[in-house]
Amino acid sequence: MSQVSTPKFDNSYVRLPERFYTRQAPEPVRAPGMIRINEALARQLGISLEWLNSAEGLQVLAGNQLAPGSEPIATVYAAHQFGGWNPRLGDGRAVLLGEVVDSRGRRFDVQLKGSGRTPYSRGGDGRSPLGPVLREYIVSEAMAALGVPTSRSLAAVTTGEKVRRERSLPGAILTRVSSSHIRIGTFQYFASRDDQEAVHILADHVIKRHYPAAAKAERPYVALLQAVIARQANLVADWQQLGFIHGVMNTDNMLVSGDTVDYGPCAFMDAYHPDKVFSSIDEGGRYAYSNQPGIAQWNLAWLARALLPLLDEDEDAAVQAGQQAIDAYEKQYLDAYNDLMRRKLGLARTNEKSITLVTELLQAMHEAGADYTLTFRRLAELAGPTPGPEQASIAGIFELPDTLQPWLEKWRAQLAAEAGPAAERQRQMLALNPVFIPRNHLVEEIIRAATDKDDFEPFHQLVERLAMPCRYDEKDARYATPPRPEQMVARTFCGT
Repeated sequence: MSQVSTPKFDNSYVRLPERFYTRQAPEPVRAPGMIRINEALARQLGISLEWLNSAEGLQVLAGNQLAPGSEPIATVYAAHQFGGWNPRLGDGRAVLLGEVVDSRGRRFDVQLKGSGRTPYSRGGDGRSPLGPVLREYIVSEAMAALGVPTSRSLAAVTTGEKVRRERSLPGAILTRVSSSHIRIGTFQYFASRDDQEAVHILADHVIKRHYPAAAKAERPYVALLQAVIARQANLVADWQQLGFIHGVMNTDNMLVSGDTVDYGPCAFMDAYHPDKVFSSIDEGGRYAYSNQPGIAQWNLAWLARALLPLLDEDEDAAVQAGQQAIDAYEKQYLDAYNDLMRRKLGLARTNEKSITLVTELLQAMHEAGADYTLTFRRLAELAGPTPGPEQASIAGIFELPDTLQPWLEKWRAQLAAEAGPAAERQRQMLALNPVFIPRNHLVEEIIRAATDKDDFEPFHQLVERLAMPCRYDEKDARYATPPRPEQMVARTFCGT
């Protein structure tokens, strides 16, 4: 295998003490087949497309062969899962192949998901059915196109083997790329064992990899905690303004880098409802849409607790520093959310008027059962001159409910009171308010086509359409149209 063509690994996590991971090769599969390669991401990472598309590349993506420089490991972590403590989890169906550095000097993990058993599989088979692989590929790449910090999907392959879940399903493996896979639960694992040396080593590693400015702060570990909190506040604000519901906000599913990760029972809302839940395992609604900001703060409090011995030598001072950092989260989140929402409405400033308009709009949308995504998109179209031929209108597939008319009058009056050309305001709104999201019924449709008919063309078409979420063309109207009653998806599943 050519050293020039393969990924250029530069692995840092494997240089940490061995109690952070287990060296673990992927389990080979019988007959791998290529589904899709993310060519744009491959170019960013400096990975040869020729190699990825070769027979050798396929064998590496399937876990049948290791590329030179790969040092595969399964990492260990713990978690609060739906509020309950699990002291030892880890990569139960994933293997970290190694790290690559992209053209801008940024470091990324390359991980195989669904690559077989590890010491952390807890009796599971370590495999993934095809459906969850396609779902994660679609949604993670859609999130990237929407500008949300996220793990990415480099490739998806079939295994030629069956996976037994509620029925026998075709297996698949996802090649996932993330700025790292270090979780709040990683810190919790070592803190719960009173392994302060490991917490210290891990904190230093995270500072070096993700938050180098913290190293220069007077209190580096306080600065680290503050930086992680700020990123999570911005991330959840991004989720909320898009109507995205993660579904499993356990502490092992929150990366300290601030990327979205683990697209299991995730979903985007169709009709707006603040307490919407999709995940089949979230029976109590713990991770409902409206609960996500508070759950993020709860999770971050556990990170603060894990870091306490590093925050200050004096225990009371450490608790005070950690509490102040956690208390700052709410304002950081609300500032980010309110700013995003007023921009979605084309308003010039975030103030009491803009916040009231957003609140009243959401209440009216809830009462009317209005589609979340298309309501904001239609408002963008109504905010200025009619969109030109390069930016067609969605009026043919969606119109605002009549009950929103009183709110529309208030909104238009506020826009009229603000300075600035309407055309520029509309341009900005059209760029902020997507028309295409990975709607649940479309995702389920492509999974059925691939799983039941071995037809991947709908998958490719949806991925390509979602790559340009804000540019509407009437020929693609079906990808923007809300589901009919018989198409609605009420529950989503992890697929583990």
